[in-house]
Amino acid sequence: MVNGRTVLECFPAGGPRGSWPAEEFAHARRMEGLPAEVVMDLATDTFLVIVRGGGTIE
Repeated sequence: MVNGRTVLECFPAGGPRGSWPAEEFAHARRMEGLPAEVVMDLATDTFLVIVRGGGTIE
């Protein structure tokens, strides 16, 4: 957990499909009941799929 968030997965921003893989991954996690969202990490040029502080991962 970093800054009150848990990173579930990282996707390179320079990929040929842009943010789509990250959005698809986040959508699948939401279907499982996790409040996943996609954010951009400018320092590493990646899309991160995160769950903010209150989410639990089992």
